[in-house]
Amino acid sequence: MKRIVILIVLVTIAGVAGVVVRSSKCSVGELRGLVSHNNAADVREEIRQSYELSPGARVELIGLNGAVKIETSDSKTAEVYVERTAATQESLDRRKVTIEADANSLRIRGEKAEGSLLSRFFGSSAAERVTLKLPRQISLYAKGVNGAFVTSDIEGPVEASGINGRVQIGSAVGRAAFKGINGSMVVGLKKLDADGVSLSGINGNIELQLGSDVNADFDARGMNGKVISEMPNVQIEKTKRRNYWARIGTGGTGITAKGINGNIRFTDYR
Repeated sequence: MKRIVILIVLVTIAGVAGVVVRSSKCSVGELRGLVSHNNAADVREEIRQSYELSPGARVELIGLNGAVKIETSDSKTAEVYVERTAATQESLDRRKVTIEADANSLRIRGEKAEGSLLSRFFGSSAAERVTLKLPRQISLYAKGVNGAFVTSDIEGPVEASGINGRVQIGSAVGRAAFKGINGSMVVGLKKLDADGVSLSGINGNIELQLGSDVNADFDARGMNGKVISEMPNVQIEKTKRRNYWARIGTGGTGITAKGINGNIRFTDYR
């Protein structure tokens, strides 16, 4: 019996030694990437570019690992500033940020570059903070942003999905769609078009700031929260246990909400 126990112990020690030997063959950069870094990132890169955009150009922000802040004005120039940070140069190189632009579109996309299997699964991730100065007359599309998403007034439609952070839209004109938001929302709606507004899968409180000319019918289903209004021209009814209906002004364009885990509040746009 003792011989069997000793044999098992020896086999275990040999296995552990083999793992250590194999691990020692990893590159220094890979091993550094496996170490947890609690301090500020020690590798940094900046991207600064500018483009001329036509009125109504489409701006897309996709797969970004960090906060996005957008300031708008009555210009035709788009100024792009991206600050990239990582714990190691290897981590920074493993992740890419691509920017594509012409007169009618601007696309900023975060992409993971190819690396070793070990670094892809266990290495630290690079992050980026995106600051944009854009023309006010654009259509805005964002998907997969891991951070707060804040923008001033947009004279065009806004669509955002997969945002892991607070969402604040100064104002939008026309269609607005928000899906899969993990954070609170404040959205200004000056005017609505026939496509209206859709809200789905929001994990946080929502404030809709409505312009004086907004007339809409509101329909919410599967609410885990309340619908309240600070506006005198909004009539709210609770149709079922988790469903609400409301008429804003004289009614008309649809505002729909589904799967909201929080309250929805109507306020005046200022």
